[in-house]
Parts: sequence; structure tokens; C-alpha cells
Amino acid sequence: MKHTRDLLAVSATAVMASLALSGCGDNGSGGGDGGSYQVGISQYVAHPSLDATREGFKEALEEAGLEVDYDEQNAAGDQSTVNSISGNFANNSDLDLIVAVATPSAIGVASAITDRPILFGAVTDPVDANLVEDWEAPGGNVTGVSDLNPVEDQFQMIRDVMPDATTTGIPYSSAESNSEVQVRLVRQAAEELDFEIEESTATNSSEVQQAVNTFSDVDAIWVPTDNVIVSTLETVIGYGEDHQIPVFAGEPDSVERGAVGTFGIDYHAQGQQLGEMAVEILENGADPAEMAVIRAEPDTMEMTVNPGAAERMGLEFPQETLDEAVTVGDDTE
Repeated sequence: MKHTRDLLAVSATAVMASLALSGCGDNGSGGGDGGSYQVGISQYVAHPSLDATREGFKEALEEAGLEVDYDEQNAAGDQSTVNSISGNFANNSDLDLIVAVATPSAIGVASAITDRPILFGAVTDPVDANLVEDWEAPGGNVTGVSDLNPVEDQFQMIRDVMPDATTTGIPYSSAESNSEVQVRLVRQAAEELDFEIEESTATNSSEVQQAVNTFSDVDAIWVPTDNVIVSTLETVIGYGEDHQIPVFAGEPDSVERGAVGTFGIDYHAQGQQLGEMAVEILENGADPAEMAVIRAEPDTMEMTVNPGAAERMGLEFPQETLDEAVTVGDDTE
């Protein structure tokens, strides 16, 4: 969203001005001595939201003028690979900072590395995941940016555009703690908005088709910010189109891929915030233990809809929704 990125750009400019006045920080063998920093990036799986987080992070460091050599690793959704990446990073003493994108990767690197700063992105609840002691005072070598999405607002959107809907299906990975957190929030929101919930779980991408096939009588499907489900979102979208069941998403990137809509987070902007935290650590010696976890504020979120996808799933958005939302999809000029 434009206004969010404008604010982040101003913030990055302020950081650069501060660095020009204060000089380089003392960080041993890192960029503070005129060389480049070494940063390891452990990403759980490739999908647009996680990719946007990573790219936003790198852009923020580039905008701040840092020279960085990256060791980028992707676990392709495999936990044993997560553990291997984490172990390799732990054994690489040249790394000045480690970035973990998504909860499983964050848990992996945090378990393996305690002597260097770790930043996480695309993590829903870092306290529940035992990554930090407290949102405001993390207390260790780990902090970052949370993508805890506005579940209640997202279900209010479903209620607004589907006033007669009674049951919503939720496919999610039982192996991801971030998804368990979201489902708990959904149960509460659903009760308040008079929805019945039908849950179906998958532990890997090959089980997603089977998971959605178990839905018996749902009026809508809501996909959380779940790495397993989102990595194979087209499977869920295909089910929605075949059965005329609108598929709502937990974040805007999935709407661009063919879900009908969401009210959610800009992951690129979150990645830039993560990059600004890295600048503070690398250049100014900030302590992760004292850096509060950043949470997305409601005024940085927006409604995104895909009218073409909605039509393919038998849904027509009210004009009021179209007037308020950002519109994406093949039918958008």
C-alpha cells in the first residue's frame, strides 16, 4: 500500500541521515570496518508473501547504504532441511545476523543459534512459538516482525459480502504453530459473527487436496497465513471454483493468485520494517533483547478483492465493497 511504503521510505531516509552523523558502528568484522556484512536468510518455503518479506528486507538494507553478502537458503517446506540450514548457519561464524522467514524457520535457527542476533519475519505469534519471552521485551537474541493477521476483521468481511453464509471451511497445517494460533482466533471470531467452522488439516502440500475434499457443506473457505496451504493455494482455489465456494485469504498476495478477497497485511512493507531493525542492530549496536516485536497496525492494512475470482466462484461483491477495496486480478485495468 502506497502510504505505508511512503512512511517506510521516510523512516529509512531518517536512518541513513542518522548513520551519516554518527559514523559506522563497531561490529567487529562487519560493515562497520568498511567491509560488507554477512547475513544468512533461512526461508521456510517459496510463496509470494514470504518472498515479499525477504525482498522488502533486502531493499531496506540497500536503501540504508549497507553492503551485504547474503547466504540465502530455502527449506522448500521440509523440516529436516530447516534443521540442516540452521545447523549450517550456527557453524558459520562469519554471519553477523540471521534472518528467518516464517515460524518453522525461526524456531529452527533460534534453537541452533544463541550467540548472534536473529530477526524473524512472517511469524504469527512469537511468544506462543517460544521465540521471545514477551512482545515488548524479547529478552534474548531474537526479535522481529509479526504478521498476526486481523482474523476478526477478515471474518467480518466474509459476513458483509455473504450475509446468508452459515459455515466456513478452514484448511490448515496441524504442524505449524502459527496456524494453530490463527484457528484459535477464528473459533472466537466465528462465534461472535454466528459462523459454524469446519476444520480440515494437512501436514504437507500433497495432503491439501484431500483436506479440502473432506469439506461437507461449507458456504465459504478461509485460508490462514499457513505456509503449507498457501504454497499450494491453487489446489484450494480450484476446489472453490469447481464447487462454487468462495475462497477468502489471510493476506493480499493470495488474492492476487486467485482468492476472492481479504483484509490484511502488506508483507513487502513488513520486510522493510525488518530491514530497518537489522540496520539498527548492525550499524548502531541495538540489542534484540530490548527491541520490541513489531506488530502490524490496522491503519496499515487494507481490503483487497479479486472480482474475477469471485465471479468464478459464484460470488458478486456489493458495490460498497468494490468502492472501498483495492481491486486486483486479470479483470483489473
